[in-house]
Amino acid sequence: MRIILVTGTGGAGRTSVATGTALAEARTGRRVVLVSSEAEAKELAEADTLRTLTPDPAADFRREFLTLQSRSTIALDLLGTTPFEDAELTELPGSAQFALLRAVRDAAATDADLVVVDLPPLRDALALLALPEQLRRYLRRLLPPERQAARALRPMLAQLAGVPLPAQWLYETTSRWEAELAAVQDVVDSPDTTVRLVVEPGPAAAEALRAARLGLALQGLALDTVVANRVLPADSADPWFAALAAEQHQHLAALREEHPAVHELPHLGRAPRGPEDLALLAVQSGPHAPAPDWRVEDRREADGILVWHVPLPGAVKDGLSLVRRGDELLLTAAPFRRNVPLPAVLRRCTVTGAGLVDGDLRIRFTPDPGLWPKATP
Repeated sequence: MRIILVTGTGGAGRTSVATGTALAEARTGRRVVLVSSEAEAKELAEADTLRTLTPDPAADFRREFLTLQSRSTIALDLLGTTPFEDAELTELPGSAQFALLRAVRDAAATDADLVVVDLPPLRDALALLALPEQLRRYLRRLLPPERQAARALRPMLAQLAGVPLPAQWLYETTSRWEAELAAVQDVVDSPDTTVRLVVEPGPAAAEALRAARLGLALQGLALDTVVANRVLPADSADPWFAALAAEQHQHLAALREEHPAVHELPHLGRAPRGPEDLALLAVQSGPHAPAPDWRVEDRREADGILVWHVPLPGAVKDGLSLVRRGDELLLTAAPFRRNVPLPAVLRRCTVTGAGLVDGDLRIRFTPDPGLWPKATP
């Protein structure tokens, strides 16, 4: 199954491109699921092989809250609280992000050939894609090894206290959330998942592309295509339109210098009206873009070190920060940061330096003699 995540700058037409792409692919006979909360996506029903999956943040929040409440009945009774009813619940900020992640997970579990996801604007999309890994890390910290000891002592403590202990529902709920987040992360990390960036050729396009390349690379994701939307015709006889078109093509040239795959879509002269207009904004699926290659180079024989290569296109030295904490590396690149688990071979090493060469962050590790096995003569 191919999964295409579509994001872009605000107002660049990412929803139209995602919808048009899904419609065009469905017309070829492929089974397509379009994940979008926008109205123009909901109105598509003319292709038999196209299904639209619409996140419902309000219903999703109510369902999750009531499930959590039902599992914590004992704790609530002990505290003397009054449970909430379905009708009085209103979703909290952040509910839309979780509903969208669950919709992506559900779409990936279907028998579709292609899933097209209409993501929020670029900055919000990058934060959304990083969310499953971040939350799983937090949950793992909340469930330390002592959890097993607490579980073993629970029957005895409950007998002494005279009431059932509510710890079990917490463990079960957290485990369920962990499993759901893991399923979403599997979709995001899949080699069949790629990201498309929709921009309108202009002063902000190149900056958005640089931010997308860096933010996605830090998450280990591939940017396969830059979609330049609303491109004006270059042969207009009107001097005013000709000047605008010339300026757009200068920005297109700058985009091509940054990224090899730039796909142009025409300006329709109006907002898209119905399936036929949307079909003009389709970007057919091309070859998969390879994911960034985070590789460990073994240079122990020559230099006594191992080098971890982390691709960070567009990164600059002043915006980089590295901090090792246990078996993780806290990596900051400009406005983006990520706690990256170290590969197993590097956990027995100490960090001895780093350098940035043409977008390739090279982190040097020296084996710890106390942790590496001794060579036998």
